[in-house]
Amino acid sequence: MTRPLKTTEPTLAVRAVRTEQADKAVYAFFVAGADLLKIAEISRVHRDGEGALQGFQRKGIKSHVQAITEFLDQGPVLFPNAIILAISPRARFTQARGERPSGDARVCEAGTLRIPLPKDGPKAAWIVDGQQRSIALSQAQNKGFPVPVVAFVSEALSVHREQFILVNKAKPLDPRLINELLPEVDTAFPRDLSTRKIPSELVNLLQSAPDSPFRGLIKRLSEDSATAVVTDSALVKAIRNSINSALGSLAPFKATAETPADIDAMYRALVAYWGAVRVVFPEAWGRPATESRLMHSAGIEAMSLLMDRIMSRAAPGADLLGHATESLSRIAPYCHWTSGRWTELQRDWNEIQNVGRDIKLLSGHLARLDHMHAFAKVA
Repeated sequence: MTRPLKTTEPTLAVRAVRTEQADKAVYAFFVAGADLLKIAEISRVHRDGEGALQGFQRKGIKSHVQAITEFLDQGPVLFPNAIILAISPRARFTQARGERPSGDARVCEAGTLRIPLPKDGPKAAWIVDGQQRSIALSQAQNKGFPVPVVAFVSEALSVHREQFILVNKAKPLDPRLINELLPEVDTAFPRDLSTRKIPSELVNLLQSAPDSPFRGLIKRLSEDSATAVVTDSALVKAIRNSINSALGSLAPFKATAETPADIDAMYRALVAYWGAVRVVFPEAWGRPATESRLMHSAGIEAMSLLMDRIMSRAAPGADLLGHATESLSRIAPYCHWTSGRWTELQRDWNEIQNVGRDIKLLSGHLARLDHMHAFAKVA
């Protein structure tokens, strides 16, 4: 039986049942809705001063919170959705005395869980799932509304993120948030999430590395940047397609049964190609999508498909930046990223949209230009 340590710190005592999963204590209990935010933090996703990713929760959605609050304030309602918490080992469990009842399955034990209520400093729990509900419950008229809670003991942010991703995988969670969190979590994910992890790691590098042409230009949920112009999901998608396509320029570096993925080689290829794009199209680089379709999601995807053609032609050991610059310079006079008209496409420069038809048209046109001029001398 676990006895609580003597302490003068105030606590919230709840009747709970305890079990174990993966060597971690897991508790199930009920608590008054108004007490949730007294014991638990909402760890918002953001970047610290050094650029490291902190937290994992998306921003609160006021309309969602208001809708839940209005539902709770209707009167007697059934609201059995459990809140999931990560809880600190500072919480103490005391097993109840007495014999187990006949027929007890012996998968858990009952007792009292005491959760610290610090007057200042960090709280003893973090909301993994249910932040909108927790905020709504704190604002509801009935402060004593009983809420089911499942809590696992862990202070490790990586474990909190892992569970947050897995819980929200089947929910309408913004894929951009999942993409940004994936590189921060070292665990075995389902296949569909695993294939998204390497592209997300590469986008993180492209955003932060000093030699990246995209440094500071990528829009992410964790950052509010006036200089960011490229949506992270567009780059993640383009990189994932290049890795997974048999003809993709990044495909030779993906993992096999014998070797792990060569992320460094992928990164070098990306930096070389997009560095060349920046050199060849300086007037279109780094501008908002409303001013440059090169930075638009449609332009990113189309130019990424062109990357697969150009970089796949590079000889082993070749100067990748020089190779890409030479190839792109041949087609540059025929491109219209910031003004003019794509005559062959019957589109003005700013009529290209992020829809399948336009991306297919633009990609095909760039491929034809590359084919026509691939071996011509630069004027």
